[in-house]
Amino acid sequence: MNLYDRLITPSDRPCFLLPDGRQITYAQLADGAARMAALLIAKGVVPGDRVAAQTQKSPDAVMLYLAALKAGAVYLPLNTAYTASEVDYFLTDAEPRLFVQDAAAFAAEAAACAPLAASVPRDDADLASIIYTSGTTGRSKGAMLTHGALHANATALHQAWGFSGDDVLLHALPIFHVHGLFVALHCAFLSSAPMVWLARFEDAPVLAGLAKSTVMMGVPTFYVRLLANPGFTREAAAHMRLFISGSAPLLESTFAEFEQRTGQSILERYGMSEAVIITSNPLHGDRIAGSVGYPLPGVELRIEGGAEVGVIEIKGPSVFSGYWRMPDKTAEDFTPDGFFRTGDVGRQDEDGRVWISGRAKDLIISGGYNVYPKEIELILDELPGVTESAVIGLPHPDFGEAVAAVVIGQGDEAAMIAAAREKLAAFKAPKRIFFVEDLPRNAMGKVQKNLLRQTYGETFTAGT
Repeated sequence: MNLYDRLITPSDRPCFLLPDGRQITYAQLADGAARMAALLIAKGVVPGDRVAAQTQKSPDAVMLYLAALKAGAVYLPLNTAYTASEVDYFLTDAEPRLFVQDAAAFAAEAAACAPLAASVPRDDADLASIIYTSGTTGRSKGAMLTHGALHANATALHQAWGFSGDDVLLHALPIFHVHGLFVALHCAFLSSAPMVWLARFEDAPVLAGLAKSTVMMGVPTFYVRLLANPGFTREAAAHMRLFISGSAPLLESTFAEFEQRTGQSILERYGMSEAVIITSNPLHGDRIAGSVGYPLPGVELRIEGGAEVGVIEIKGPSVFSGYWRMPDKTAEDFTPDGFFRTGDVGRQDEDGRVWISGRAKDLIISGGYNVYPKEIELILDELPGVTESAVIGLPHPDFGEAVAAVVIGQGDEAAMIAAAREKLAAFKAPKRIFFVEDLPRNAMGKVQKNLLRQTYGETFTAGT
């Protein structure tokens, strides 16, 4: 069955609660999506075609996602911060039939179309979305997620987190990656639950939204900023049922401070583009700081080679089906018995809880966004005065990790950062650049980034 029909039930229940007081019902959501689906088909989109979107967060943008599902297309969301050169790569690789940059204009055009009555039939194995996730080689990989995989994860989360029609979700996440697009939206959709719909995280609207909500999903940065606001009191959080955190590691100090301030424990979970959500702390029972909880129902999890600590491997119905047009990389990242090698290093204790201790690759997670050093190094190495660069993530009190670069060469730090920002999304650009005469290397000549992280580790945290 098409994922659209599993998610959306048209009704007069409110779906979006907008900051200006307007409401959009589930019936209006379904009507808008059906008209957009008809327009997609009129523009030549056939089942399996990719529909790319780089649009601002809005109800129209959500309707576009649902329209792509309904029309049998494969939805390709792109970060609104990506530069034109970055977007060119994705469009060249995915070859979408259509690229939408203005969801409101698309909705206006679709308003003249008769709604598509029935969704295009799709099987569980048919692609629903491609999510691009970069690799350490610098080349982005398109993780292929099927209708069945997304439905399996949505139903597992809906049950694990106890969602019902009585819930109201505060949604301040972007909708160009799995957290805001799949995790948050799908949980609300399955209960026809309303969402307090915010374009981004800002203190005042979030605090006002909490007064109307029962569940909040966020990245650790959201909780750090709430705790920094004196208006976020125990009373402000008293009626909330659940606070969920993901997309980046939650500092144990943030977990403890939040619990002390509100009397509630943040529920931390672990996921990635290739499998959406993999583990979760329990809804009922102890949530332990530093642990990402237990594997979701249906998820098999093991440590590579049976070691106590090692690369986490997973298998289950929500795991992606491979990388778009990269069969060799797909084969490399799956074991012969079908487990996906996540690249994350961790352990599973006797109780079954999972603990993440690091990453096998040099992935940086800054403010909930994945940043891959090689892509940035390629840009920096082209700058005048740079012989070689090594990009690392350093602890940051707000973003979790901040991007920093250690460069052999010389130059003006501010000018080099500005030059990098011309070619990179702002969250990828280095916040600091350090100049050195040489980089530490092992016997094989590989740069020892662990030593760089030790040397510059307190850059953003000293005195906090």
